[in-house]
Amino acid sequence: MMNPTRAPSNIATDHFSHAMRREIYEQPQAIAKTVDRHLQNDILFPGALHSIESALLTFEKLIIAASGSSRHAGLAGEIMIEDLSGVAVDVEYASEYCYRSTHAAVDPIVMVVTQSGETADTIAAQREALTRGVKTIAVSNVADATIPREASAALITGAGPELAVPATKSFTTQVTVLYLMALFLARKRGRMTSEVTRSYLHRLLQLPEAIDRNLRAWDDLAAQFADKQYHAEKFLYLGRGIHYAIAREGALKLKEISYAHAEGYPAGELKHGPNALVDEKLPVVVLATCDRHDPDSVLRYRRTLEVMKEVRSRHGRLVTVATEGDREITSISDDVFFVPAAPELLLPIVEVIPLQLFAYYVATKKGCNVDRPRNLVKAVVTE
Repeated sequence: MMNPTRAPSNIATDHFSHAMRREIYEQPQAIAKTVDRHLQNDILFPGALHSIESALLTFEKLIIAASGSSRHAGLAGEIMIEDLSGVAVDVEYASEYCYRSTHAAVDPIVMVVTQSGETADTIAAQREALTRGVKTIAVSNVADATIPREASAALITGAGPELAVPATKSFTTQVTVLYLMALFLARKRGRMTSEVTRSYLHRLLQLPEAIDRNLRAWDDLAAQFADKQYHAEKFLYLGRGIHYAIAREGALKLKEISYAHAEGYPAGELKHGPNALVDEKLPVVVLATCDRHDPDSVLRYRRTLEVMKEVRSRHGRLVTVATEGDREITSISDDVFFVPAAPELLLPIVEVIPLQLFAYYVATKKGCNVDRPRNLVKAVVTE
C-alpha cells in the first residue's frame, strides 16, 4: 500500500501577516492530503468515478472548462493527460464554452475545474454539457457546492478552506488531481503498467517533503528579488511546453495582487512581438527547469537558454526558476530560484511556488492588500 509522505509543517511556529503567505506554506500538507484522498491500496479514485464508468470506456476526447487560475491548472493537465494517456484534450475558457459549436462527431467527457464550486461561468458550462448529454467530472476545492453536486462525478482536492482571494494551494492541488487523472487514464487505456504507475506515484509522493524543505529559502529569495523589481510597471513571464501554463499562472498572480501588468508567453514566441518590450526596465521571469532524464525536457531547456541569452543581449532583467545543480543558468540570469529535481510533468507543481512568493513580495512592497485585491472576489458568482 502506498501512502503519501507526511511533510513536516513549516507553519506551526511561524506568524503570517497575510492569509496568502500562510496558504502558500500550507501547500505541502494540501498536496499530501489530496493524494491521500484519491489513492488507496494502489487504486486511483476508488469509487469516485464509478457513476461514469461506461463513459470512461468509450469517450474520444476530454474537454476541460475553467476560468482564471483553474484554467491554467487545466493547461498543465492537458499536457499531462495527453503525454501519459494518449487521450486528446482541449482546454476551453468556461465563459466561452456555451458559445462554441456542439461536439459534432466527438464523444467527449467535460471536466470542469473550479476553486469555489460556485463559479457562474463554470456552472453554465457544466449545465450546457449536461444538456448536450455529456458526462461531466468536477474538480473542486469545495465539496458541498453547486458544481460538484451537479456533476456526473466529483473529485475534491485536499486544499481545505482558502481565505485569500489569490489561488495558491487550491491551484497546486488541482494540478495534483489532474496528474492523478493522467495516471488513471494511462492505466485504464493500457498505456502504463502497474509497476510504472507506482514509480510515477512514488515521485509524486516525494514532492510535499521537497517543497517543505525549500519554502523558507524561496521565501527569503523572493523578498530579495522583489526588492529589486517591485518598481517595474510591466513584467513578462516565459515558459515552454507544460511550463507555459505556469508562466501564465505566475503572471496572473502578480497582476491580480500587485496591479502591475504581467503577461505569460510561450518562450519561443518572444521574437514574434514581445521582444519589442524588452529593455533594461523589463523584468523577464523565465521557467528554465529541466528533467535531465528526459531528452525532450533537455531540448526544451536548451532552447529556453537561447531565449534567455536573447533577453540578456537586450539588457532585460532575468529572474529564473531553475533546477538544483544547474551551474549554467547563473551565468545568464540576474536572480535564480532553485527547485528540487523532479520529472518533467511534476515540475509545474514545484516551480509555481517561488512565483507565488515573488508575486506576494512585489505586492506587499508596493503596499497592496494581497488577501483582498481591488475589484476581485474569491468566487465569481455572476456572469
